[in-house]
Amino acid sequence: MTGTITRSTLRQQVADALREEVLAGRLSAGTGFTVKEIAQQYGVSATPVREALLDLTAQGLLDADQHRGFRVHRFSDADYDRMVRARAIIVEGVFSQLARSRTMRDFRCTEAIRRRAEASRRAALAGELDVLIGYDLRFWRELGEIIGNPYVADVLERVRIHSWVYAVPRLRAQPDLRGLLWAGHLDLFDAVHDRDLDRARRVLGEYHAHCLTLLDGLPVRPAPA
Repeated sequence: MTGTITRSTLRQQVADALREEVLAGRLSAGTGFTVKEIAQQYGVSATPVREALLDLTAQGLLDADQHRGFRVHRFSDADYDRMVRARAIIVEGVFSQLARSRTMRDFRCTEAIRRRAEASRRAALAGELDVLIGYDLRFWRELGEIIGNPYVADVLERVRIHSWVYAVPRLRAQPDLRGLLWAGHLDLFDAVHDRDLDRARRVLGEYHAHCLTLLDGLPVRPAPA
């Protein structure tokens, strides 16, 4: 964290910074820490740190370790399988609703979503994992938001964050990610934009299959000593 942090945003900024650390794999599964340690790391008081850690615990990224602080949640292979399948159900519902819409009012963010889709595709093809995660989360968030239901967007984002947290250590163990990461964001955008539900479902099917098979058997990168 850099720059000036105001009291009103301190809790959120600490939570955002720690979430980024977990997403990037710098705080690996099982890593434990206390409120005091995080407060010292960021140079802030204990109260907003404790609040931020409780927020991340409620989001499923941390586990409260009674009397010992907090620990990064460890997602299992079975968890990941359920994440992908839950994600498929949510997205199918989003696209089914879009297909029933008769006007273009739902697509007020079209150009922003296209830009995110293009950036995600470029990052995926280049094997730039950190760049891809950022654009990918924004792409799906904006895609979910166009139906005007923030609860759907929030649930979808939470599931996507969890799946990235599981996947990142395994992907980082690979020497070169070019050609391995899913790069179909633009194809999916075009299908949704054209209201072609069959094509969208086909792209989504390929995507979910890709997610389930890509990590099969990949080792987890050892945590730094």
